[in-house]
Amino acid sequence: MKKKLFMTLVLVSLLAVCFAQKPYKVMFYNLENFFDTINDPEIRDDEFTPEGPKEWTSAKYRKKLANVERVLFDIAAADRIYPAVIGFSELENRSVLEDIVAAPKLAPADYRIVHYDSPDARGVDVAFLYRPDLFKLEGSAAVKTDVPALPNFRTRDILTMWGTIEDEPFYFMVIHWPSRLGGKEASAFKRIAAGEQMRRLADSVLQRNPATKIVAMGDFNDDPTDPSMTEGLGARGRMKELAAGEFFNPFYEMHKAGLGTLAYGDAWNLFDNIVVTENLARGTTGKLQLRRADGSKYYGNIFRRPYMMQREGQYRGYPLRTFVGNTFQGGFSDHFPVYIYMENK
Repeated sequence: MKKKLFMTLVLVSLLAVCFAQKPYKVMFYNLENFFDTINDPEIRDDEFTPEGPKEWTSAKYRKKLANVERVLFDIAAADRIYPAVIGFSELENRSVLEDIVAAPKLAPADYRIVHYDSPDARGVDVAFLYRPDLFKLEGSAAVKTDVPALPNFRTRDILTMWGTIEDEPFYFMVIHWPSRLGGKEASAFKRIAAGEQMRRLADSVLQRNPATKIVAMGDFNDDPTDPSMTEGLGARGRMKELAAGEFFNPFYEMHKAGLGTLAYGDAWNLFDNIVVTENLARGTTGKLQLRRADGSKYYGNIFRRPYMMQREGQYRGYPLRTFVGNTFQGGFSDHFPVYIYMENK
């Protein structure tokens, strides 16, 4: 036990020395139903318990945790930069987050947690991790997602954080918009309402301080070209179309090129997006600005590796899921994670 602890401390020290801080990396990952194993009577989590249909045991939980650690570390190791901030969706509670940040390969980043229990009936939440050496958190709040046509509708909150990076004001939003349950068109009004609400939040922040750089990330359950994104949220897909205060979607052109983060019905969708306001996209205030990865023609990035994919059969190349029905695959998620870079111009 002492030898294992010593080796872990050595690993943490080496990683802390070898990894850089810049350019800043902002990341989002839908973890696909990352529940603990304990039955919570307040939410519908019965299937993710040892007695439930998925037989969600401690061994399966530890496998899922190791998979999440592997993906997050490999994203960091690819350019030796731990993300400055990370948004998550589809996790049950704070205890899951505490296990993630304590994982040996992630511990050097010293991530802190922002999490609130949401009103979602299944108990799945969104969350935010941040490196306190890079993002100086000043406050946070969970904002209830408002769908005016359905006043009693329960879904994930809009998680908001504000603070500074290099003394520049930042405002982050992490979301998981209402699903397409009942069909894309029939449910679209819910996501349009969520987009309009986030646009109002952004406008109110910018009205108080136009220099604030806003980053909204999450599983939007819509593609960059859908009305909820282009009209509700008002996210533009091309830098040249941007006006002051508007959102830019770095993943718009990737979607148009046929790239995606999840697959369904033999087609790729790009529901996982990170959108930024014009002042960060162009760097019109302060020094920090959105940048492309070296050698890339896109401002957005999708992280996918062969070990994260189905290797054979009808769904070859799709994300390797944790479960198919109630059959445990030991996979990672049904979504690929996404990230962007920003640095001094």
